[in-house]
Amino acid sequence: MRGGPPVWTERGKSLHLIPSYPPVRAKTYRVLMAHQYPDRTEAGRVLARLIKRRPLAATPIVIGLPRGGVPVAFEVAEALRAPLDVLVVRKIGAPGHSELACGAFILGGEVVWNKRVLKALHLSAEDLEDIRREELKEAQRREAELRGVNTQPLAFVGASVIIVDDGLATGATMKAAVLGVLAQQPREVVVCIPVAPEESCREIENMGVSVICDQRISSGEFSSVGEWYRKFPQVSTEECRVLLNRSREVFGEGSGVSPSA
Repeated sequence: MRGGPPVWTERGKSLHLIPSYPPVRAKTYRVLMAHQYPDRTEAGRVLARLIKRRPLAATPIVIGLPRGGVPVAFEVAEALRAPLDVLVVRKIGAPGHSELACGAFILGGEVVWNKRVLKALHLSAEDLEDIRREELKEAQRREAELRGVNTQPLAFVGASVIIVDDGLATGATMKAAVLGVLAQQPREVVVCIPVAPEESCREIENMGVSVICDQRISSGEFSSVGEWYRKFPQVSTEECRVLLNRSREVFGEGSGVSPSA
């Protein structure tokens, strides 16, 4: 059965189809309208253009989630003339499947558990306590590696804190970051990401923060963040440290763009 011509609407940087074809045909069009980023730098530049359209409530601070989110965040920080900081978030992986996040936390913050994963694997928080302790040690080690004497943590009190990553999957890492930042009493928190499943974006928004996402993808069409990049290499600790130092040399603790800019 054929329908009439498709009707397109614009949302963010993506075109979304109002289907006039049967569902299978409509899904084919939706896959075609999504796009890959050349690399993390270009994804950061896309986000920078989007965030500059949004009025900020206070002086901005940009946070990159190591390691993949730091090159993206650097471009956002440059565009806003804001200081860059990092926030080490550690996943608590499932036994034997470390990439499957059962939860996540930041240093000094509470664990955000993925209840759906725990239920599916018949696990409890107590079952993962040994893994949590090991990840805490690793978070402390990575924090020490990333920072030098000139890149101590910034205070978020009263600031517009923009948390950037190279994409979301389950969102567990970002949820832990959001909770940790909210505990420091910023004026507002904005999560800024190139691509994520629609469901993950909604879950973050339900935490009471804003989400700027260039491409919100339906869950059935999303398998990993890396598939949305043509080049998606591992980001080294040294690269993160260089970008963090470069930002602090220029902006220090920063004055950023004014809320009315």
